[in-house]
Amino acid sequence: MNFERMKYKSKKGFTGWGQLGFLFAFLGFGVVLAGAVQYLIALQILPAGKSITDADAIMSAMLAPQNVGMARLSQVLGTLALLFIPALLWNFVSNGKSFLWLGFSKYINGYQILLGFAIIFTASLVASPLADFSKYIVAHFPTLDTIAKKMEATYTEQATALSNLKSMQEYIVALFIMAFFPAMFEEVFFRGTLQNLLVKWLQNPFVAIFITSVIFSLIHASIYLFLSRLALGLALGLMFYYTKNIWVNIIAHFINNAIALTQLYSMRNSSEKLNLDKLEPHLHWSIAILATAALVGLFILLKKHSAYNKAKIEAKENLAIANSNIYGAIVQNEN
Repeated sequence: MNFERMKYKSKKGFTGWGQLGFLFAFLGFGVVLAGAVQYLIALQILPAGKSITDADAIMSAMLAPQNVGMARLSQVLGTLALLFIPALLWNFVSNGKSFLWLGFSKYINGYQILLGFAIIFTASLVASPLADFSKYIVAHFPTLDTIAKKMEATYTEQATALSNLKSMQEYIVALFIMAFFPAMFEEVFFRGTLQNLLVKWLQNPFVAIFITSVIFSLIHASIYLFLSRLALGLALGLMFYYTKNIWVNIIAHFINNAIALTQLYSMRNSSEKLNLDKLEPHLHWSIAILATAALVGLFILLKKHSAYNKAKIEAKENLAIANSNIYGAIVQNEN
């Protein structure tokens, strides 16, 4: 396995360590870019007399009903800068212009899309009891529990403000800004970039998927939902590993986001009081066990219905690498 790690190189000839270095560098650039974008947006909505260094004033301005459109724009552009742009830059430097190396491919079928949706839905049934379990464990550590409650309160406040959808037109726009684009940006970075790199480099797909899923859960900054998001990350990681097509992941992730957004829109436009806790159903452990068994069956079906398309994608990758090696040999001989 160590030999396989040593010989692995990207299409442009960079080692695993080299590619990881590029990814960290571009991620650092993304952090700066995201901060700059959100700073410029904050300048537009900050009340007169308030300092741009006043974090509480910025947060209050972002959460104000009249600024909800700018807040949504800040969120989607921040995610674009933090995750999507670094992934594109990494791919260009490591592999070239083709998006194939990020998982974008035309080789997809209806079975994969349907199974992807079924998997993300079933995985959410597994994830729900994990949230209750996390709350039970964290409750035994008062300091950590206090931090967790503050994080959840902040998230609830932000989600409530962003989900203030007053019309069908606003809801449709929000489907793109709050559901589709975040799903695409996250999947391209975590599965198409990080997991893709680790699977090829470590030569151990399940370790690679686990590492990626842990980071995926951490970036969502929720102590109570860490295990839940880890479970969803593992499901999405296996989904990409078996299909090798990022569109399956994006569609499944988008549908998951869209369902939550639709629930919020429905609650907003009814007499029912908005309660984010209702988006996380409290299920008995027996449901999670049955759902886990169902997931095994769904992944077996996904693997079966993805085998042909995955082989086509791998053949295309191998051909691209072979052509690159031939071109490199010709250039070397000419020199």
